Amino acid sequence: MPSLKRLALMLALAAPALAEGLPEPLTATPGDAARGRAIIADRGRGLCLLCHSGPFPEERFQGSLAPSLAGVGARLEAAELRLRLVDSRRVNPDSIMPAYHRTEGLHRVAPALRGRTLLQAQEVEDVLAFLLTLREERP
Repeated sequence: MPSLKRLALMLALAAPALAEGLPEPLTATPGDAARGRAIIADRGRGLCLLCHSGPFPEERFQGSLAPSLAGVGARLEAAELRLRLVDSRRVNPDSIMPAYHRTEGLHRVAPALRGRTLLQAQEVEDVLAFLLTLREERP
């Protein structure tokens, strides 16, 4: 598992090639799609459905501020999705999506979260594994 310093170095080295995203997994353990789906649907953990909608029929209230997650696995490659999860502002500086795996340069962070990432490296890989299964666009 890369340390935060190694992750920062990976991001710095990737800066010229951000269009390609973060090609290297953050952990040696492959992501688990079932755990990733649970994180996305958990309104106290991932908060993804606050802004996104997607193929979650059991969830009554889904967001409309961000693109639907339906079909995202067909639209974006793993490296592109990983970069968006780690720090979406590297792709779009005006993004309102939180940086799920970054600690530097954040503003208005709760004291209990200072110096901590919102998601651990394995959780990022789990969410990524689930997102890659979403291949069908839904209306």
